[in-house]
Amino acid sequence: MAQLIDGKKISAEIKDELKEKVAALKAEGREITLAVIQVGNDKASTVYVGNKKKACEYIGVRSLAYELPEETTEEELLNLVKELNARKDVNGILVQLPLPAHIYEDRILLAIDPDKDVDGFHPVNVGRLWIGEEGFLSCTPAGVIQLLKRTGIEISGKNCVVIGRSNIVGKPMAALLLRENGTVTICHSRTKNLAEVTKQADILVVAIGKPNYITADYVKEGAVVIDVGIHRNADNKLTGDVDFESVSEKASYITPVPGGVGPMTIAMLMCNVVRSVGK
Repeated sequence: MAQLIDGKKISAEIKDELKEKVAALKAEGREITLAVIQVGNDKASTVYVGNKKKACEYIGVRSLAYELPEETTEEELLNLVKELNARKDVNGILVQLPLPAHIYEDRILLAIDPDKDVDGFHPVNVGRLWIGEEGFLSCTPAGVIQLLKRTGIEISGKNCVVIGRSNIVGKPMAALLLRENGTVTICHSRTKNLAEVTKQADILVVAIGKPNYITADYVKEGAVVIDVGIHRNADNKLTGDVDFESVSEKASYITPVPGGVGPMTIAMLMCNVVRSVGK
């Protein structure tokens, strides 16, 4: 039976460490401010934004909330981003996705100053990640690395398979595993004989976007399995991309859903926010 990797516990440890750092910065007279912009009232986005505000409050960071109506134009949003870029008292800017259909997301993300882009989505930060320069890391993949490291799981020299090639998880996940000297394979919807590839993985990171898709047949005995997916099933219970019951019988370590990768995303956002004070 696999050991659980407790994302709640590890994220709480990280936030406590950050709380101490923020207190030390305040003692030096340095304040940190995160500006959070939400357009419209998407329920999931409202929950995420609320959690981010709570995390800021916990570690001692000031947060500015900009809750804009659904009909906000792209030009109005761009003007707000431009204003926040120019403000010396704002260290980080976060635009909550998804945006309403009439606003071009890429245009908004590109407008954020890369040195205030605490989500790590700007092409400059993506480039910094791939060439090994300092920059803001994409929060969910950075959280996965911390889960592995703080659980004592060695990445260097291991066969690491990532299922998914999105810009938010799959691609940056591969880059971060490479940075830790893992040997990385990326799989996706066109991968042939998927189970043959995934069975080679010492570390399997699943971000396929299909509930309970990865069963024990896809997993090598003793592999470490990280489930990035999150869905609600017919009973309204949260579930991941991995069939937890069958895979936990075969894996050595596994992340639960909920309580695995999810809490780490906000913890790593807070890491980026604290790092932003030095930018």
